Amino acid sequence: MYVDSHCHLTFPELSERLEEIRAAMQRERVDRALCICTTLEEFERVAALAQSHENFWCSVGVHPDNEGVEEPSVERLVALAATPKVVALGETGLDYYRLGERTLAEMEWQRERFRVHIRAARRTGLPLIVHTRSAAADTLAILREEGQGQVGGVFHCFTETQEVADAALDLGFYISFSGILTFKNAAELREVARRVPLDRCLIETDSPYLAPVPHRGKVNDPSLVPLVARQLAELKGLAVEEVARATSANFERLFKLGLASESRT
Repeated sequence: MYVDSHCHLTFPELSERLEEIRAAMQRERVDRALCICTTLEEFERVAALAQSHENFWCSVGVHPDNEGVEEPSVERLVALAATPKVVALGETGLDYYRLGERTLAEMEWQRERFRVHIRAARRTGLPLIVHTRSAAADTLAILREEGQGQVGGVFHCFTETQEVADAALDLGFYISFSGILTFKNAAELREVARRVPLDRCLIETDSPYLAPVPHRGKVNDPSLVPLVARQLAELKGLAVEEVARATSANFERLFKLGLASESRT
């Protein structure tokens, strides 16, 4: 019934409890999950997890926050993207939140890494999973420069303004909402979620982070994604079943799972 479109099941908080989590997912009718790669060093474990379970898929990419890790090239990403059960590139993007004493000019390495992922997406035809934090203007500008209308994907764990949401939608991207949607201080985000068309919405946990209310502050996992769906349904005045059906269909369409199940498993 529900799909968690973004989780980190190889992170230690979750990997050690995998069978317990899978049982909870079944109990809460969370049928599928997309396991996200954040470093190339992690990719083998992420891919093995997806390949070991019929209802898991995965991505390949390097998170913008990660420094001191193997730097991706277009060729390397394209090669790894051919691995069975890989349906997306990322998560990738820009994150200026932890600049510290660095200037924006000193973050060129992050912008170049993002460009590499976009170029790989153009080569493979796979969607991008985009992370943007305190960097929306540059994120959108680079997508316009590099994507040229040939790449799509999802802005995951969306926390930006309506203006950014509209720009992402205009570029053909989906918008994914996490447990943040349930937080007391997220009134502006809830208004954005109300206005994003349902046929362009996804739901996610970003687990082990950002557990939705009433579990805020605890370790998150995919079995809690129905709480995000319920909040989205309330905002749109819909039955939660309708939101579940729509976001699941959007997930299948974005990640080409009809085609993927035949040619990439």
